[in-house]
Amino acid sequence: MLLSACATYQSKVSQSRSLIKSGQVEQALPELEKLANEPGKDQLIYVLDYATALQMAGQYRESSQMFIKADKLVELNDYHSVSGIMGAALGGEEMVQYKGESFEKFMINNMNAINFIMMGNFDSAMVEVRRINEKINKMKMDGREPYEQSPFARYLAALLWEADRKFDDAYIEYEAAYKLDSANPFIAEDLLRSAKLSRRDDAHKKWKKEFPEIKEQNIKGLGEVVVILQQGWGPVKKPNYSDPTFPTLSPSYSMTRSVKVTIDNQIVKQSEIVYDVQKVAIDTLRKDYGALIARRVGGKVAKAVVADQLRQKDSVLGTVAWIAMNVADRADVRQWSTLPESFQLARFWLTPGEHKVLMTALDSSGQAISEGTEATVTVKAGQKVFLNYRPVR
Repeated sequence: MLLSACATYQSKVSQSRSLIKSGQVEQALPELEKLANEPGKDQLIYVLDYATALQMAGQYRESSQMFIKADKLVELNDYHSVSGIMGAALGGEEMVQYKGESFEKFMINNMNAINFIMMGNFDSAMVEVRRINEKINKMKMDGREPYEQSPFARYLAALLWEADRKFDDAYIEYEAAYKLDSANPFIAEDLLRSAKLSRRDDAHKKWKKEFPEIKEQNIKGLGEVVVILQQGWGPVKKPNYSDPTFPTLSPSYSMTRSVKVTIDNQIVKQSEIVYDVQKVAIDTLRKDYGALIARRVGGKVAKAVVADQLRQKDSVLGTVAWIAMNVADRADVRQWSTLPESFQLARFWLTPGEHKVLMTALDSSGQAISEGTEATVTVKAGQKVFLNYRPVR
């Protein structure tokens, strides 16, 4: 009963999330920092929210340090103690250490790669995307099946290899990303370009036949500007209406649906989705439901056994224990709630020199939500410049 009266994770971060959504990111940081520094079964999730808020505030170095801490906590928390398992069986899922969903573990490295990209440290960014492959391999060795193998990480790796002019490595990653997600709107052009640059003539002929509608652009002497949009807010985990002991994910409303990027008041493109976080989160929970149901059934049996044993000693105590254990049995609504709804890109091949970039958030009807955010970038031939944009509305 005491557990049921405790504040849930969602209630603890709701004020900070409201501040961030209203554009007051700096004001949200102190409370999130306090929660992130408190050791306990929920520390990982607060560290993730704090790291994300720091990134939104443009504090990329500090955010990176927090994501590294989160990665270490994932490894530390990747077990359940006997007492925690018994607590979850007799109480609720919230009584065990939060380990993170499989896609959240991968997303730690995706987000930190963006931090390093924005700091101009492409080598460290590449280390982060490699860490995802290590995690996937470890899950498979442990007999666990990762529900999604992060095509976004493979795609980021391809962009970074291409930025480093390692075209053969870039082609390998683009091809891997295509196998994981063929719906990526940029991937066809990427495969053709990287196959040509890596002198994989057979592969180039193959993709030319596969994508006859793609017109290859002559990029000799050009550089590229890549705008990363972190659009909206991921779904919120809540108790299921039909059974409050099980969680469900409800989409969050976000005004921003895409971004219009204008270069030098002349070239205009609209961002396109390369990774749907909301879909991945919902799919992961759905696939976890079988194991979750098994745990809850086991918990019901354990509660009944304990209550029956107590009734044999004291009928009132047994009844009270049965009621208390079932009151405490509520849905585990912990999640990394500051993730975006999707990652989108807008890409431009430009002549070397200084260029003005205007990023304007658009709603579902294509109307501008704000005046936009301006940036000035210096483009060099054969190099890439990255911009990270996260509108809060």
